[in-house]
Amino acid sequence: MPTRYREWLMDECHGQMVCTIDINHRCLLLYPLAEWEEIERKLKRLSSMNPAERRLQRLLLGYADDCEMDKNGRLLIPPPLRQHASLEKKIMLVGQLNKFELWSDEQWQQQIAADIALEEDVDMLTDNLKDFSL
Repeated sequence: MPTRYREWLMDECHGQMVCTIDINHRCLLLYPLAEWEEIERKLKRLSSMNPAERRLQRLLLGYADDCEMDKNGRLLIPPPLRQHASLEKKIMLVGQLNKFELWSDEQWQQQIAADIALEEDVDMLTDNLKDFSL
């Protein structure tokens, strides 16, 4: 974990995090424990009788694993999660407001190229994004 996040994560969740798969991309989602508990509450409200909702519960909860940051800021990611995201030596940690994404460098470069190409296609932008400015 980069130094700039370590102190905040220790204060926020004592280094306790939950890692699971992203169901839309070949990356992992890493949540501070309190954020993950909110995700669990949302997942509990879904119907296990609805196949799409059950699929979401099965994938997110089934792959979820507790990850605790050690004193050096390292996290041990279990093999099934590493395999899902093709994590090897070089990985990318991408902050996403309430969570982090973990990408293999190769997958990250491909995703960024695809995102940039899509951004150039104005017809694909939602109304909210068309009006968004920084």
